Amino acid sequence: MEDEVDRLVAAWRRERPDLDVEPLEVLSRVSRLARHLDRARRLAFAEHGLEPWEFDVLTALRRAGAPYQLSPGQLLTQTLVTSGTMTNRIDRLTTKGLVERLPDPSDRRGVLVRLTDEGRDRGDQALAGLLAQERAILAELPSAQRAELAGLLRQLTAPFDNIPG
Repeated sequence: MEDEVDRLVAAWRRERPDLDVEPLEVLSRVSRLARHLDRARRLAFAEHGLEPWEFDVLTALRRAGAPYQLSPGQLLTQTLVTSGTMTNRIDRLTTKGLVERLPDPSDRRGVLVRLTDEGRDRGDQALAGLLAQERAILAELPSAQRAELAGLLRQLTAPFDNIPG
């Protein structure tokens, strides 16, 4: 079965036989898959009235476990956005009733961001929708191949995930 990347690689081999275009065979497919995943994610979240960034914040709080709260600094670490962006996101999620700000009992000047019941329910429903979309994308691969692919991708991404700072 030929795909768009096969055609792209063949064209580059014809036009630039002096270059080794082998990396395109893997990384162009990863890039194309990322675009398909982004579309699937947006669809899954939109079905539950969420933007991708809202899902990211809600699920960071959900993964924290009961009582589903984190400091804004912990949310920054998990979502990789700036302090100003996070403040804006917390404000918007508070207005929608998906999170609430509470005083931090261990720091009189600090606050904690807690998931509301509505935020937990919407995040959980969006996660279920996302997993259904992702299962459909992976449906062509048998379980053993999915596990092998996960291991190979882990090898490629782990060095990036473990860079200090």
